[in-house]
Amino acid sequence: MADWSDLQNVEIDTLKEIGNIGAGNAITAMSKMLGRMIKLRVPAVNMVDFKDIARFLGGPEQIIIGVLVQITGDINGMMMFLVKRESGEILIRSLMGDFAPKKESGDFTELELSAMKEIGNILASSYLGSLSGFIQKNVMPSVPLLSIDMANAILSVPAIEFGKTADHALLIESVFETDTDDLAGYFLLIPDVPSLRLILTALGVRRDAR
Repeated sequence: MADWSDLQNVEIDTLKEIGNIGAGNAITAMSKMLGRMIKLRVPAVNMVDFKDIARFLGGPEQIIIGVLVQITGDINGMMMFLVKRESGEILIRSLMGDFAPKKESGDFTELELSAMKEIGNILASSYLGSLSGFIQKNVMPSVPLLSIDMANAILSVPAIEFGKTADHALLIESVFETDTDDLAGYFLLIPDVPSLRLILTALGVRRDAR
């Protein structure tokens, strides 16, 4: 069975470049939406065991914000945008600027949750658009779903759906450069097995028919 762990350095570099192109497209879209310049860089692309993903997010009990996008078309699977809750709040307020609502409690407002969902949607759609252009296949993202929970709870969704057919996922770290902080967020790309084979073939990795 094809697996992300089979990728060689040249394929990893290609996926990273796709990530950089997607990040550039995302920043253009977000800058237009917010009316201000936003900086984003993609410093790391890793093939990660499902069981190790929570470690990148601060541990299994770390509270995170997850935005889930289902992928359909020639490629099927899912993509998630993941960020620690505290970083998500700073990111939302930094990006919203004067539009950020005034509040006293630490809970997110509906406006902030909507903004976070749209941020995840723009970033995921931009990456998938770059991937689609590179492999010349149709890739369609769904309406995004947002959840705030412990890392293990959010990551159980892809683990349950894809854990029987794959044990690795592609983890793409993205760093948002705000006025005061550099905040890390993560994309998790998990195609189903036929889609993974298609992507690997497009990247030049030969696979048998099994």
